[in-house]
Amino acid sequence: MKRPATILGGCLCLLYLTACLGCDKASATAASQMPKAPEVDVCLPTYREITDFEDFTGQTESVRTIDIRARVTGYLREVHFKHGAEVKKGDLLFEIDPPYYEAEQSRTQGLVAQAEARLNRLKLDFARAERNHPMGVITQEQFDLVKGDLAEAEANLKTAKAQLKIATVNLGYCTIRAPIDGRMSRPNVDPGNLVRADDTLLTRIVAQNPMWVYFDLDERTMLRLNRLAQSSESDAGAEETVRVFIGLADEEGYPHQGVLNFEDNRLDPNTGTLRVRGEFANDDRLLRPGLFVRVRLPIGDMYQALLVPEQAVGTDQGQKFVYVVDSDDKITYRRIKTGKLYEGLRVITDGISSGDRIVTTGVQRVQPGMKVEVKLTESNGNDNNDKRS
Repeated sequence: MKRPATILGGCLCLLYLTACLGCDKASATAASQMPKAPEVDVCLPTYREITDFEDFTGQTESVRTIDIRARVTGYLREVHFKHGAEVKKGDLLFEIDPPYYEAEQSRTQGLVAQAEARLNRLKLDFARAERNHPMGVITQEQFDLVKGDLAEAEANLKTAKAQLKIATVNLGYCTIRAPIDGRMSRPNVDPGNLVRADDTLLTRIVAQNPMWVYFDLDERTMLRLNRLAQSSESDAGAEETVRVFIGLADEEGYPHQGVLNFEDNRLDPNTGTLRVRGEFANDDRLLRPGLFVRVRLPIGDMYQALLVPEQAVGTDQGQKFVYVVDSDDKITYRRIKTGKLYEGLRVITDGISSGDRIVTTGVQRVQPGMKVEVKLTESNGNDNNDKRS
């Protein structure tokens, strides 16, 4: 009678053990399927010495631009420069057919010789008249006539010499030379065509080095610069040179440094801006007149600033924020105030400290209070532009 009960008890024990094993297996499976804490990259804010700046759009212009025109009328004989080439001051550019002006020079040389011969003869006549007049050999009227002829001959000689000078100058204008060092445009007239004095534009030459960049300052920036300049003059007793930087369309940052050398005497009443100019060395000839460039104008002295990568900064309804990882590796939301952007690094003026761990990647995958796995990275950014600014 006791044997069936024993068998039943054994079966119950077996079922219990099976159930326990199943629970352990389910628990292990559930534990293995639990999501891991997301991995995020964090960095520590960095301190750097920077300068405030304002960015503008400017345009390059040559220091000197000269339109080359014919100064005498004649037929163009030859062009002596390569189109678009750089030339030196005094290089031969054009040649106008000179025979007419050579003949005119020869004619005026003959007039000068004729006037000199007549003047020499009248000098002798006047010398004789001076000797004979006191003795009564010639009358006063005859003496005055000889004296007047001498004065007229002297004036005629001056006129003849002036005509010779004009003819010589016009003959010289038949050869047109570069007035400055610069780069040539193409010739507007081909050899064999008639060119007219002071009318026909032959070509244009522009100076290459240095180069000017014009841009417009808004009123607020202009006032700030003026106040800083007044403060610098009162402290140092001398006017300080204002640096300015530019970058071309295919360049990173602002690699070209120059100085401000001109500001207009009034603001444009239509735009409320002040036209200013910077001067830049152009030894490598990268700058040409008419280029649009990015202009960066540093303002004030250098100071220490706290910076974080730009990708770490988020915006929530106009409010800037960053995610900070606390000591328990949990995400906290931190509102911040921002400043200028320096090559991928954003200036933070309030809201964080240098020891905070700022989330730089994976910002979209985290929320405040979430536990994360942290991977520390370095702040990215280019120091070159900051040092220049």
